[in-house]
Amino acid sequence: MKIAVCAPEVVPFAKTGGLADVAGALPLALEKLKQEVIILMPFYKKAALSKVNARAVLPGVLSSKLGETIKVYFIQNDKYFNRDGLYGTSEGDYPDNLERFSFFCQSCLEFLKQINFRPDIIHIHDWQTSYIPIYLKTKFSFDPFYKNCKTLLTIHNLAYQGLFTREEFPKLGLDWSFFNMEQLEFYGKGNTLKGGIVFSDCINTVSPTYASEIQTKDFGCGLEGVFAKRRDCLFGILNGLDYSIWNPSTDKFIAQRFDINNLKGKHKNKQDLQKYTNLPVKENIPLFGMVSRLAEQKGLDILAEALDEICKLKLQLVILGTGDMKYHRILEDRSKQFPKVFRLYLKFDNPLAHKIYAGSDIFLMPSRYEPCGLGQMISLRYATAPLVYKTGGLADTINKTNGFIFDKYTASSLVNTIKRSISLYQDARKWQTKIKKGMECNFSWEESAKQYIKLYKKLAHK
Repeated sequence: MKIAVCAPEVVPFAKTGGLADVAGALPLALEKLKQEVIILMPFYKKAALSKVNARAVLPGVLSSKLGETIKVYFIQNDKYFNRDGLYGTSEGDYPDNLERFSFFCQSCLEFLKQINFRPDIIHIHDWQTSYIPIYLKTKFSFDPFYKNCKTLLTIHNLAYQGLFTREEFPKLGLDWSFFNMEQLEFYGKGNTLKGGIVFSDCINTVSPTYASEIQTKDFGCGLEGVFAKRRDCLFGILNGLDYSIWNPSTDKFIAQRFDINNLKGKHKNKQDLQKYTNLPVKENIPLFGMVSRLAEQKGLDILAEALDEICKLKLQLVILGTGDMKYHRILEDRSKQFPKVFRLYLKFDNPLAHKIYAGSDIFLMPSRYEPCGLGQMISLRYATAPLVYKTGGLADTINKTNGFIFDKYTASSLVNTIKRSISLYQDARKWQTKIKKGMECNFSWEESAKQYIKLYKKLAHK
């Protein structure tokens, strides 16, 4: 099949979050499965600074390569994309984001025609590329070039929807008849993601459970009714994990490499993490690790509430990440109060993240909601048992066999589950069984890509 991936960010060219990882890894997996894939993305200042080996192919379009054969096309417009940030600054979103990304999307559709690439599927990601299905069903609706083309919208973060004022709507070049509650209007404003959901041929999220959750008021972010209407075209496919990066048998950042057949290195990594963090070097005390954005979505509210009680248990805790200042202050206070139990690192530190995954016994992910999550997948491969709240991708990957899971989002449930994990840790035989079950789990991109191909084919023949 011919697949055009249109994404606002792609690893290794530009990244703010997990969307970029997916947009970079999925095409590589599709290529290995003999699919014909191209990628289109904006040519940001970050892409230029990363010394992309790109050449001009048409005015305003540069080209580079990913993998063996995947062509990456960069849509260039210095007025819109030659900026330090991708979507905004620390002060907030860029005020002209509607113009920036509607320009990008329309340019993508025009460029595909110029190079005569007739995609079976245009795979778009989040609100920034949601103008593509909107334009295909409006401006380009009578264009024979796109007669058999279908669109798939993958939603990575429902919290960001590309809202714009009613006064900005004319900038899209669409008839006012599309500004209505069934299509682009949302409580008096325009909603780009809503338009993408309505106009796309198919929608998916990054886990099956999250696909169900977003049809409810608790998780739908105001769009639950729109999802409910499109439930027959809504699917969930788990993101994959890049095992070439997250592999304890090849990891250059950890003290000693190991695998499922030789777990001795696991103990060396625990000792290394304890020494690195100035915690007492003890094997019989379980070490809990957490690598996360420090925000309420990630469970920091119930963790902060429970932290006093947690730090009085027979355990050690290491947290790495940055986020809301409220939680920075709470965590810093507790780390000073319990220095022999709890160590805190308020920063982004990739080598230390690898050390935490490899050296911890238990990995904390008490997220209130989690569309997919990668931390739990990484920790499984590193013989570290995940402890998670039953939501989204966490519910789809973690169970009683390979980790610990709680289904009431309360501080007391979190503490009780931590106590349960500590108890099991003391039984060496049962613990070995659990972590080996986790290491056997396969969340490779190849498996995810196979599911995407099935969905592409179903969509193409619809």
